[in-house]
Amino acid sequence: MKGKRLIQAIGIVAIINLLSRFMGIFREIVVGYQFGTNYAADSVALAYTLPNFFYVVVGGAITTAFISVYTKIEGPLGQREYLERVFAWMAVGLILFSAGLVIFSEQIIGLLFPGLSEENFRLTADLFRIMAPATFFLMISMWLTGILNVNDRFSWAATATLLLNGSFLGIAVVFFPWLGAFAHAWGAVISALLMCVFLVVLIRRGKFFHFGFSFKRSPETWRTMKLAVPILLGGATLQLYFLIHRMFASFLGEGYIAALNYMSKIVQLPQSVLMMAVTTVVYPLLSRKVAAGEKSGISSLYMKGLRLMGISILPVAVFVVFYAEDIVRAIFQYGSFSEQSTEMSAPLLKILVIGMFFHAANLYVTRFFYAYEHSIYPVVVSLVSVLGINVGINFLLIEPFGAAGLAWGTSIASICNFGLLLIGTQYVLKLEKTSDVKWGADVLKLVTLLITFAALLYGWQTMFEVGGAYISLAAGACIAGILLLLLMKVLRFREIDDMVDYVKKKVVRSR
Repeated sequence: MKGKRLIQAIGIVAIINLLSRFMGIFREIVVGYQFGTNYAADSVALAYTLPNFFYVVVGGAITTAFISVYTKIEGPLGQREYLERVFAWMAVGLILFSAGLVIFSEQIIGLLFPGLSEENFRLTADLFRIMAPATFFLMISMWLTGILNVNDRFSWAATATLLLNGSFLGIAVVFFPWLGAFAHAWGAVISALLMCVFLVVLIRRGKFFHFGFSFKRSPETWRTMKLAVPILLGGATLQLYFLIHRMFASFLGEGYIAALNYMSKIVQLPQSVLMMAVTTVVYPLLSRKVAAGEKSGISSLYMKGLRLMGISILPVAVFVVFYAEDIVRAIFQYGSFSEQSTEMSAPLLKILVIGMFFHAANLYVTRFFYAYEHSIYPVVVSLVSVLGINVGINFLLIEPFGAAGLAWGTSIASICNFGLLLIGTQYVLKLEKTSDVKWGADVLKLVTLLITFAALLYGWQTMFEVGGAYISLAAGACIAGILLLLLMKVLRFREIDDMVDYVKKKVVRSR
């Protein structure tokens, strides 16, 4: 694909993915509108946990490994045989696996979420029994998007995800008056089926694969499975946080599973947007620098990227801490989502947003390990942080602090994960220090910026009380933006000068 076409494709994919992400958040808003923070909202979140986990984590790992192996096979005949073998083994394995989820739905829900009440358990198991077949269609669909991507049909693959979220949302809204919570269960299955059919039609029309079967063993198929395992472990971090949240929250009162889920979706958005930027822009550039052995350029990219992320995400986190109640009211407080639901959710948002930068930074830093093909260290660090530190803090804090303790476990674990990754960049990757980035001075300036920004926001909120969530949030955002720009100018952040120069160039060109 030529440069201009590649840039256009990246832009289209980014827009479609962003729309898909917002549609996913809107679906959570609909769940909040329909159920608020009652036991039905908990059940809807719990029942979709495993299908989504297998789709994102396992399906994503298999697809990534598949692309890596497929691109190295020479000749269309070899590629066709490889596709047939992977498809055959995946189809049979997923049919048996999905059938097992349906048959043992009650045992699985009881094992993962043992603290549920009888009413909540029964509804969750019934919803999961309907949703479980979606696992087959979701994971097959993820693999089919890999086929489209290796054939440079990026926008087609992104459109399939948009179709998934859009049809899921539409079915849940349209059929809710008749089916209640089960509208979401059928929405999960039907939307996954529609996405799968859509992808099959596109692939057959493009003649990329004719869906033949072959159960012959081959070294390529085995290599795909071996490659998928470390990718799976490394990519499971965020989804494991969600799963552990829900496992522990099943012992808490009604609605806390839903509240944690709603607030996690808000915090997850910057990481999702960053994922697109890293995947489409940063990672290819980084890979080229590693291949060329440009150590100083790699170190400069690493530090500048972290600096830019800190400047863009940390002030937003500070703003969210001060305006958490208004944000929750403006986004969620409709229908069954009452003021009591806001009072339950907003404190969790304040805690979870503390880890927002670190979740995104962990994603960014791990890409440097992958570019150097040092995948073991970040995988071990992620597992230690999620299954060790996070679980340990949850056990310690759930009794005295409830859901807030689980939120603290996630944020603290993400901070520890970041610290361990920073150590790894020094002793494993051995990134060089560069003269154009002054690490100590930059950190000091950023800390000064955040403290001053927080103090000024506190002063604004104390002196001026603006009525209504929308008005308060809009006024606060405007004031925060002005304050942030002024502080960055006073503290001489280079990004302000770069922004001004960019605007001046645009004005000159328009003339």
